[in-house]
Amino acid sequence: MDVRRSLPAVDTLLAHPSVQAARQRHGHCLTRRAVRETLDETRNHLAGADTAPPGIETLAELARSRVAELARPASRAVFNLTGTVIHTNLGRSTLAEAAIAAMADAARHPTALEYDLEDGGRGDRDRLVENLLCELTGAEAATVVNNNAGAVLLALGALGTGREALISRGELIEIGGAFRMPDIMQAAGCRLREVGATNRTHPRDFENAIGEHTGLVVKAHTSNYAITGFTASVPEAQLAEIAHAHGLPLLVDLGSGALADFTALGLPYEAQPNDAIAAGADVVTFSGDKLLGGPQAGIIVGRREAITTIKRHPLKRALRLDKLTLAALEATLRLYRDSDAPERDIPTLALLTRSEQEIAATGERLLPHFQQLLPEFSVKLAACQSQLGSGSLPVDRLPSRALVWRSQTGQRRQRERALRRLEAALRQLPRPVIGRIGDGALHLDLRCLTGEAEIAVFIGQLEQLPRLYGAAPSGDRP
Repeated sequence: MDVRRSLPAVDTLLAHPSVQAARQRHGHCLTRRAVRETLDETRNHLAGADTAPPGIETLAELARSRVAELARPASRAVFNLTGTVIHTNLGRSTLAEAAIAAMADAARHPTALEYDLEDGGRGDRDRLVENLLCELTGAEAATVVNNNAGAVLLALGALGTGREALISRGELIEIGGAFRMPDIMQAAGCRLREVGATNRTHPRDFENAIGEHTGLVVKAHTSNYAITGFTASVPEAQLAEIAHAHGLPLLVDLGSGALADFTALGLPYEAQPNDAIAAGADVVTFSGDKLLGGPQAGIIVGRREAITTIKRHPLKRALRLDKLTLAALEATLRLYRDSDAPERDIPTLALLTRSEQEIAATGERLLPHFQQLLPEFSVKLAACQSQLGSGSLPVDRLPSRALVWRSQTGQRRQRERALRRLEAALRQLPRPVIGRIGDGALHLDLRCLTGEAEIAVFIGQLEQLPRLYGAAPSGDRP
């Protein structure tokens, strides 16, 4: 007799109490699918095998687990303990509560997105944030698109298509995801003209390069690397003077961009768009979701004539923001304008300015919970250095503290396997914990772990580690 015939019917397994509980929570359609897949997988496993089929209790547990797996969203909240505050792979900046509330309100109701409430006609969605951006940067006009790469592409395409774009060789940047300035220029229809040398570019290099085919001058902020030693670059004010003397616009790509004075917050200096505007830049582009601490957006500010030209480009509609992102961006910009302490109200700034003493105190409270959790590992609180991330201030670090886990058993390769298993177990928690392995240890940087509720969840989750770590395949055991 084929043992597969003894498997329960779909409806029989659906009627099991634990499956019924899953059905109550997740609905009939998803639960029925999970039951069918569980039975199909079991049936395939038993084909040609001389083994007894699993009992209904085991099948019910398998089905319940499959329901939970199918219901789990692909986009999940994680604990960012990597030591990189603005982590591109983890979604960059988290939003302020005011921005979250604004997004929820925009999602829940119709909004005056492109409707002018004063005259009852069609409006411009940029007006939702343009005045705020002009007030905060000193620009005459502004527009916004989906990200800074789109902002640079649009600005280059609108101002320099078919003509040369001059840029210093030392500023031909590449950022994450293979975004390269030369490729963006080509995609925008500009012809790249390199000026100066990699480490030193002088005003005369731009003067000598300008000709009848020149369309604009570009300066890119080298936000994700630093050239040190025997270097020289042309300041924005001098570059603007050169460009304007020849009737050319100056485009400054800040990359990250910051609306707060970082030095006043005790942080390393970061270029601000208002500085570039004051220096004479015609167009300045920067991100909304990096140091600004808002949603993903590409922000373009500058002279009214240049912004008008950019807004007329056909790509503007393809790159425009939706109502949810605009709502979050407006709320974030209002915090910069109205808040007495943006570094308190904007989470990214709060994390960057968090004191070493506060982080150390958090670590001291957490350490006793984990020191005896896994006997194979020692856990210590150690000084470390956080980084800002997302191409911002690449050589600057922020003092922090980390829980450092080291395997105490076996040879070096066995300890390395143990660390990889531990790191994998942390990723399997209900809210995954993301750390980093280095120097023969797993480091959990505590800079981004704040708030009593979040700390309580973190403790509760790590207490599940013995079960998860012990469940690793035997081939991976040290």
